[in-house]
Amino acid sequence: MALEQAIALNVRNLRLGSGLSVADMADRIGISKAMLSKIENSQTSCSLATLQRLALGLDVPVTALVRGADAQREAVFTEAGGGLRIARNGTKSGHEYELLGALRGQHKRLESLMVTLNEDSQTYPLFQHPGTEFIHMLEGQMVYGHGRESYRLSPGDSLQFDGEGSHGPIDLVELPIRFLSVIAFPDATL
Repeated sequence: MALEQAIALNVRNLRLGSGLSVADMADRIGISKAMLSKIENSQTSCSLATLQRLALGLDVPVTALVRGADAQREAVFTEAGGGLRIARNGTKSGHEYELLGALRGQHKRLESLMVTLNEDSQTYPLFQHPGTEFIHMLEGQMVYGHGRESYRLSPGDSLQFDGEGSHGPIDLVELPIRFLSVIAFPDATL
């Protein structure tokens, strides 16, 4: 979508969502109704000053007005059961890792894994890595340690923590265990 089209669509939707008429909005930000109409119909490019006035008048950040005009952004789709089986630190302990997707953004790398623990799995509470990790239990029960704390996790439970702290399963209570692990790595690990 062209920049003018994105601005037009966002300004119109935000104005209508605020319950403002074209006249009310134009008065609020100090431009003519004709100019606002041209902006909303992508018939003109507005100046940065006008863009800022629009954002202030709509009580949104300027970035909300240009949303959708970005270059193509990356997405990763993985069909059920189609994730790449990978080796990680815990693999030697019987932990199975299925990579569901990984994105490398401007400021970090995001990695999503399906982790499966079964009767061959061992506890391993000594994982450490940079970044933040989020786990969400899908099946089974386990006690998961992070630093000096431990958490009993059942289906539906979630835990988010600093990956630099020692962490991992302490007790495999009910097998099989499956959980989603999402790790956001900082810049330095790219």
